[in-house]
Amino acid sequence: MTLTGHRNQVISASYSPDGQRIVTASEAKTARVGIAKVWDAITGTELLTLTGHDDGVKSAVYSPDGQRIVTASRDKTAKVWEANTGTELLTLTGHNGLVFSAAYSPDGGRILTASFDKTAKVWNANTGQELMTLTGHDGIVWSAAYSPDGYRIATASKRGIVQIYTTDMDELLEITKSRVTRQLTAEEKEKYGVLDW
Repeated sequence: MTLTGHRNQVISASYSPDGQRIVTASEAKTARVGIAKVWDAITGTELLTLTGHDDGVKSAVYSPDGQRIVTASRDKTAKVWEANTGTELLTLTGHNGLVFSAAYSPDGGRILTASFDKTAKVWNANTGQELMTLTGHDGIVWSAAYSPDGYRIATASKRGIVQIYTTDMDELLEITKSRVTRQLTAEEKEKYGVLDW
């Protein structure tokens, strides 16, 4: 079977969790408009076209439950779509360079993006709120992925470096405690959710 329907190069392809659909991402060479398409994985029938990005789409993946799709684009955004209707739900804005990849956390609650701006960002998958910026690379961040348990994030950069970050709050608090040289104020404890034991 061959899936035809894109007019320009196809940058990525990803199966839905149930294997029934495939989402593909395309980058236009002249019109500078990117699209993603959803296909029936059994018949090859084109089901949906996701339009809304102002530039090429670099990646498209399903959420773990298959209900949403996230796309990453050269237009410096990622977008979240309803997988069955193609309705645009959220636009994730905050990167200062094109977004190369987007991925869901294993529980579907977070989205991770990697960008030309040398950062990766973590977003709330339901609200689109930016939760965290991961820094440390001195070059483009090509991709980012969660570990299967969701407690680690790996980012890959142009400079040949892979950074590993933890998302485990207990581990983060232990790291912070080992580096803090003073007691936190009551306001800081409240802000960061630190409990006195």
